[in-house]
Amino acid sequence: MNRSSSKARALLATAPVIPVITIERAADAVPLARALIKGGLRVIEITLRTEAAMAAAAAIAAEVPEAIVGIGTVLTAQDLARAGKAGAAFAISPGQSPEILKAAANGDLPYVPGIQTASDLTSCVNAGFDVVKFFPAVPAGGLAALNALSGPFPGVSYCPTGGISEANAPEWLANPKVIAVGGSWIAPPADIKQGNWAAIENRARAASQLRKA
Repeated sequence: MNRSSSKARALLATAPVIPVITIERAADAVPLARALIKGGLRVIEITLRTEAAMAAAAAIAAEVPEAIVGIGTVLTAQDLARAGKAGAAFAISPGQSPEILKAAANGDLPYVPGIQTASDLTSCVNAGFDVVKFFPAVPAGGLAALNALSGPFPGVSYCPTGGISEANAPEWLANPKVIAVGGSWIAPPADIKQGNWAAIENRARAASQLRKA
């Protein structure tokens, strides 16, 4: 296991549920992070799906020091470098490539590559990564698929994302191979846009009560 993966394992182990955030306005980032923290969730993933994403993550890193903010939807080695410069505490991808695995393995930023198949997992394991994102978790076969992959890869832990909800998160977290789950239900874009921080805080509080079995 390389240093990047080792640090990612330690980080994810502190946060069984990670809010996956798509944010349109950087100005919403700080109040959003504070609502999540008040609800008991410190680890936050800001996805690189909008123009505001990197500025939002940088604002949280600078103004909400108690938050552990990461950059998601990291697709290139350049994205990985940008995440580090923005002050991100970790980076996470929906997939993986030789270039990004090499860049992450040679760096210090905690990194979680994404997988869906045994071939994906083989590439990650060969690069020294034993904590991966299983995406899209439910469409890719759900717990049955994860259990099947766990057979030939007994040392790998997973952060499933994609189709995870408040209703099914406990079932995923009960699996010994699942180190954490990622979910967008905690802070949906409509609530962020409306500044409905109380609703987000309440969902975060409920999610923070979900623990590994």
